[in-house]
Amino acid sequence: MHSVEIKSLDLSFGSVEVLKGLNLNIHDGEFLVLLGASGCGKSTLLNCIAGLLEVTGGQIVIKDQNVTWKEPSERGIGMVFQSYALYPQMTVEGNLSFGLKNARMPKDEIRKRVARAAEILQIEPLLKRKPGALSGGQRQRVAIGRALVRDVDVFLFDEPLSNLDAKLRADLRVEIKRLHHQLGNTIIYVTHDQVEAMTLADRIAIMKGGVIQQLASPAEIYNRPTNRYVADFIGSPSMNFLEGMLEGQTFTTGGIAMDVSSYPFASAPSGKATMGVRPEHVATGAAAAECPVQMQVHVEIVEPMGSDTLVWAEVAGTRFRIRMDGQSAVNDGDSLTIGIDPSKASFFDAQSELRL
Repeated sequence: MHSVEIKSLDLSFGSVEVLKGLNLNIHDGEFLVLLGASGCGKSTLLNCIAGLLEVTGGQIVIKDQNVTWKEPSERGIGMVFQSYALYPQMTVEGNLSFGLKNARMPKDEIRKRVARAAEILQIEPLLKRKPGALSGGQRQRVAIGRALVRDVDVFLFDEPLSNLDAKLRADLRVEIKRLHHQLGNTIIYVTHDQVEAMTLADRIAIMKGGVIQQLASPAEIYNRPTNRYVADFIGSPSMNFLEGMLEGQTFTTGGIAMDVSSYPFASAPSGKATMGVRPEHVATGAAAAECPVQMQVHVEIVEPMGSDTLVWAEVAGTRFRIRMDGQSAVNDGDSLTIGIDPSKASFFDAQSELRL
């Protein structure tokens, strides 16, 4: 069953098209992440689902109800914004109960819902404090709790962790995932952070220019990106790209001929193509000798990163990144043997940039 259905959705501001014939079905209980760079339309789409923006065309269906023209309060959604938007003069308990009081809910039910949300989010000791006495992570928990007390089927999160420092983001990411496992509600989550997307999502919708480029599981997007944009966007550091020519089972780039017969091409392409290789899929040391493609590279820069070491080199005149173990003994200026397994690579048509 679909929890949320977006049908041929259009949104324009004057002559500027922001969303273009967008279709998206979100399963009941699914954690779907809308991912993309700033200006791609992800927050705009979320605001359309919430009813904060009036669409130009198309339909929005939530739980089999057409809500395209309904008010936000009538859509059965709870929303958590990037800013905490808490009432500073109220206690945590007051912030959690404010919307329920306005809806004239019985006092016993309000107490029950506030207590349940506080228990789930582990903010029970904070109920009598005001927002000014809370840390950023605690405030965001309260903001999530304010949506949680509404007891709705669909939660909308608009970059809720972007104002927090790295450690708090990691901690709250785990809390949000635990919350989803506990409640089983549908969550639509907007972020520009690919780590958040990969760790939280059941499926990711990668957007660009108001259009969904790929909708799939994190593993599918990482291993089989549908086009060069998706391949470049997912992964940190991003994928290496080598421009060259495909002829039969051979890819040639910068005078280097590679046997790519192990790659699962959809057809037998020939002509200009781009080969994409993730830095973590470049083998070194003994593992390089087992790869179908091997070559010597000159190490330009070494970036120790603790658990990993990022090595910058040059392949076929192109800057090339290699991710090695953090304990690897490699220095600037070294000569390094690397290996590439074409079956782990991605090939894209040079003109359309679609996956081959």
